[in-house]
Amino acid sequence: MEARMKNPAFFIPGALDAILALTKAIEEKGGVPKNTLVYISARASQLNGCSVCLEAAFKKNPEGSPPPNLYAVAAWREMPYFDAAERVALALTDAITRQSEQNDGVTDELWEEARRHYDERQLAAIVLHIAVANVWNRLNVTVRQPADAPWS
Repeated sequence: MEARMKNPAFFIPGALDAILALTKAIEEKGGVPKNTLVYISARASQLNGCSVCLEAAFKKNPEGSPPPNLYAVAAWREMPYFDAAERVALALTDAITRQSEQNDGVTDELWEEARRHYDERQLAAIVLHIAVANVWNRLNVTVRQPADAPWS
């Protein structure tokens, strides 16, 4: 499959830099474990059918291998490999990514559970990271960016 066009973030001056700066701020100042952020990216990409972003999630570990249990994110509810904090981050990812499919999106119960595991800065980082993952997913799915092609 060939992309319809180059990723839209490359056409608008400053757009790519802004998305990358937001991602860097989340990763460096959000206080959320790197593996949790990768799990979030992978889960959102699975839900949105973004193969290029899913592939990127598998390559995000600086050591060159994916985080442990990344393969299990698709069935995170059934798998025993995620701790309570990771589970609530994945539940938030599902709820935020699928907002239009639900009446209440992020329920009060889910939010309260998230507050038990994360402080406000960390919750802000998680919500922003889910939003950024969804931005990349929507851009890449719209232009049909293939996983095996360069992004630029």
